Amino acid sequence: MIVIPAIDLKDGKCVRLTQGRADQERVYDQDPVGVARAFERAGARMLHVVDLDGAFRGKTANLAAIEAIVRAVGIPVELGGGMRKMADIDGMLARGVDSVIVGTMAVKQPHLFEEALYRFGGDRLQLGIDARDGKVAVNGWTDGTELEAVEFGRRWKALGVERVIFTDIARDGTLAGPNVEAVRRFTAETGLRVTASGGVSSQEDLERLSGLEELGVDRVIVGKALYEGRVNLAQALRWEAAC
Repeated sequence: MIVIPAIDLKDGKCVRLTQGRADQERVYDQDPVGVARAFERAGARMLHVVDLDGAFRGKTANLAAIEAIVRAVGIPVELGGGMRKMADIDGMLARGVDSVIVGTMAVKQPHLFEEALYRFGGDRLQLGIDARDGKVAVNGWTDGTELEAVEFGRRWKALGVERVIFTDIARDGTLAGPNVEAVRRFTAETGLRVTASGGVSSQEDLERLSGLEELGVDRVIVGKALYEGRVNLAQALRWEAAC
C-alpha cells in the first residue's frame, strides 16, 4: 500500500476543503513547494496535487505553483483539476507531471477521453471517480449525475483505464474515516486498480484500507490528516515499507 500525501492548490496556496466545498476552505501553508519538499524528505514515493481553482473553473489556474512543485521534487507527481481538453493533458505531461487525473471529461466528453487514453495510455492517464451516494459527481464535485460509479468504472476499464482514484465526497476533508465498504465494493465489482481517497484520519484507517490490497486497492491519498497532525507521515511511510 503506497501512502500518497496530497497538496490541494487554491490561489497558489496549500489548502484543504471539507467535502469539496469552496466555502469550507482552510489555508495550511502559503508555500506549496516547501510542503512538497518536506513530503519528499519524509520519504514519500509520489505526490498527489489538485488544482482546485482549475476544477471549479474548468481550466488550469495554478500553473506556476504546479510547475514549481514538479521542478522542486524528484518523485512522481500526479495531477488533477481542470483537465478538460487534450491540450491540458498534453501540456501537463510535457511539463514533467507523471500522470494526469481526468474526471469531468470522461463524463462530458467521453469520446475525447477515449482518444486521450489511446494517445497517452492508461499509465499516464488516471480516471478520477468522485462519488456521492454511489453516483458520479463532476465539475469540482459541484454537479451530480445519475451515473453509477461502479458501472462507470467498468465501462472505462473496457476502454483502457487501468487505475481509478476513487473519492467518497461525503468523507473527503472530514477526518471521519474512509468509507471502506464503498471502496471495497467499487474495487471488487470493477476489477480496477484503485487509489482510495477521502476521510483518512488515522494510522488505523490506513491499516483498515490495507485489508483491501488483495482486491486492488494499492494506494491511498492522505491530506487533511497530515496537516492536522492526525497521521505522522514518517510513521505511515515506515508502515508502508513494512507491509
